[in-house]
Amino acid sequence: MSQRAGALDGIVVADFGRVLAAPYATMMLGDLGAEVIKIERPGSGDETRGWGPPYTPDGRSTYFEAINRNKTSRALDLKDADDLAAARSLAQRADVVVQNFLPGTMEKLGLGYNDLRQVNPGVIYCSVSGFGQQSSAPGYDLLIQATGGLMSVTGPSPDQPTKAGVALIDVLTGVHAALGIVAALYHRAQTGEGQRVDIDLMSTALATLVNQASGYLLAGNVPVAMGNSHPSLSPYDVYQAADKKLVIACGNDGQFRTLAGVLGAPELADDPRFLTNFDRTAHASELTEVLNSLLVQRTAQEWCDALAAMRIAAGPINNVADAFEYARAMGLSPVRDCAGAPVVANPINLSQTPVTYRTAPRASRIADGLGATASTTERSALGVRATGAVCLLPRM
Repeated sequence: MSQRAGALDGIVVADFGRVLAAPYATMMLGDLGAEVIKIERPGSGDETRGWGPPYTPDGRSTYFEAINRNKTSRALDLKDADDLAAARSLAQRADVVVQNFLPGTMEKLGLGYNDLRQVNPGVIYCSVSGFGQQSSAPGYDLLIQATGGLMSVTGPSPDQPTKAGVALIDVLTGVHAALGIVAALYHRAQTGEGQRVDIDLMSTALATLVNQASGYLLAGNVPVAMGNSHPSLSPYDVYQAADKKLVIACGNDGQFRTLAGVLGAPELADDPRFLTNFDRTAHASELTEVLNSLLVQRTAQEWCDALAAMRIAAGPINNVADAFEYARAMGLSPVRDCAGAPVVANPINLSQTPVTYRTAPRASRIADGLGATASTTERSALGVRATGAVCLLPRM
């Protein structure tokens, strides 16, 4: 059976992105069927090719591998006149251009949006930056987690600001960038017009504070770190069973009443301190103490099984290896094969145009690099592979 075309089949992406946010966005587009041509610096390539440990047994960066499938790589030195001409030729023919250089860099190279739209009016041009196009300040995820408020609400206490265990703002920026690009492609399908898509890490950080940001804007509340507790829900925390810790999350009063019954203490649901979510949140520390005194009577797995049977959200605190096994036990398929290598499954499931896993990242060990410069053949290929800037999405 032949493989069905992806939702973005026929869309060509000129990917000038590096590190995480922009490459994550272009990987999402590649997963959805787009042809992504990644431009990398000769010799060293994308910085993340050298980030580690851990490395694969043959010396490749697992960090780079995580965000660069479904792409082809080309080594182009943008300071070399011939390579720059090849890059311009690709961008002038691409449907989408993605870049995350410091603001102003692409304009100096003749690769800015205003340059490209003169010859490629349908181009979707996505710029990813730290603080917007008006600022040349660099933006790494750690810096944005700090300046964007996330570290202030993460960690065991207000005096121990803590970053998330992954570069969460970079990933969320990549997802938002991909969504903006798809929206712009849909607009082009209706009008034939291209447009610029600007996204920055700082704005993403603020937007994804969601309820914490809304609490500040609407109620003047400046939130602080509360460990694993929730500012607006209880019980919604980490609790101690006989053998190890587990999490329990109740989203409404009915769920709490069910929880109390499973724990063998139905009277808790009628305790004035715990009658409503408002009451429970006001007395969260007292409730945690009561729940721990009941939970230590059985193992975490026994409680998880009993609570799951009553549709109460509860589960163990898994490490990464356990998390993949837990997903499989829940009936998911968290790992896919991509050119013989295991990759994390894209969470988007489309019934008619499913995500595909076509090509692994171009192999390059730390010691190998990507070659000194593009060959004449590569330059020629870059100039003709991409399609013209016509409307490639069907009109509705």
